[in-house]
Amino acid sequence: SSRVAWFEHDKFGLFIHWGLYSIAGGYWDGRRVPGAGEWIMKRGQIPVARYERLAAQFNPRAFDADAWAQLAVDSGMKYVVITAKHHEGFALFASKASRYNSVDATPFHRDIVGELAAACRRHGLRFGVYYSQAQDWHEPGGAGNDWDFPADAVKARDGSFDAYLRTKSEPQVRELLTNYGPLALLWFDTPLMMAGARAHRFVELVRTLQPGCLIDGRLGEAGDYRSMRDNAIPDHVEPGPWEVPATLNNTWGYRRDDVNWKSPGRLVFNLVDVVSKGGNYLLNVGPTGDGVIPTTCQDSLRAVGRWLHENGAAIYGAGPSPFGEEFGESSRTLRDRNGAPVFLPFKGWRCTTKPGRLFITVFEMEHVGQQGYVVFPAFRNQITAVYALADPKHTPLDVKTTADGRRYIAPLRQGTNPLGTVYVVEYAGGRLER
Repeated sequence: SSRVAWFEHDKFGLFIHWGLYSIAGGYWDGRRVPGAGEWIMKRGQIPVARYERLAAQFNPRAFDADAWAQLAVDSGMKYVVITAKHHEGFALFASKASRYNSVDATPFHRDIVGELAAACRRHGLRFGVYYSQAQDWHEPGGAGNDWDFPADAVKARDGSFDAYLRTKSEPQVRELLTNYGPLALLWFDTPLMMAGARAHRFVELVRTLQPGCLIDGRLGEAGDYRSMRDNAIPDHVEPGPWEVPATLNNTWGYRRDDVNWKSPGRLVFNLVDVVSKGGNYLLNVGPTGDGVIPTTCQDSLRAVGRWLHENGAAIYGAGPSPFGEEFGESSRTLRDRNGAPVFLPFKGWRCTTKPGRLFITVFEMEHVGQQGYVVFPAFRNQITAVYALADPKHTPLDVKTTADGRRYIAPLRQGTNPLGTVYVVEYAGGRLER
């Protein structure tokens, strides 16, 4: 639908996981709690009464919504999504439905969602919110907290889950849709017990209050686009609008001991890989309890932004690869748990498209083939020009043909980009003929 047009064009967004868990940073009572930072309450089975005390410590003096928005712009991202309420049940916005929020329950007394929404508008970014509709470990009726409250199955039967939905979850979603200007999307998560009428009431809320707002794929009813599993890039082109939500390290919410950062080269590869298969890349940062996005994150994201400043035409508004053989092949010997062949990805190059143009991004020169030439699959159209996208002069590069009809280009000897060099192949006829 036309609702999704911006999403299919923009391709790259910033996810922000922030909440009380960022204060704990993966540790409770001096001991390390394994797993993702934002799951510490559940993994540590921390009682509500104790976990709530984090709110009294929440005073992130370094928080600067404009700096976060500027980081997204510098990184070449086009939209921002923040956790308005994660599974811990704490909201980063002023709410009449629950006082457990950043305005009423903390010494900070500020509406983080409101400040970030305004900053994104000032910086020309679209703004969306994540909202955990079913899991809420703070509420007796919310799903997920089986150490303070009885098990989920009981809640579904005794009506307390529906009471939670009607008294907290739905009213807070209404507040988000009413108080913060136009939302680009609502990112629901973990659709426990959400089938049927429960999910549909949220759809009605969104469609009534903000018809232009997208609904993600994790509500419990089909949304406007699909969410892949976390960090799961598909092996092949996937039809329709979809996204890969992804982490920069191993966690979403801040963990002070997780410094397993992806390099800028890996991030650029993932972005091009996702776009070449038809999707969006929603890349996450987990700010500290003080409101600081770790410096390593910022440096890596800005490096991606510099690459996009030169090569953005290969990403924004670009369609998927018409080929597919570059993605990899199924192993003849290795099998997964279900007995299916394991897919072995190739990382040499990826292709994105616009009418009459192929954008071939070359990552690993040693994998490119004969004597360092970039060989691409055969197609019938006449090639009218080949040049490096980052070359302002569009200096023409030679095209040669192999015996089997494939064509290849001699890549640049100078001026290659270690994060990936994009070659534009212009061809006659507008539509590729294989």
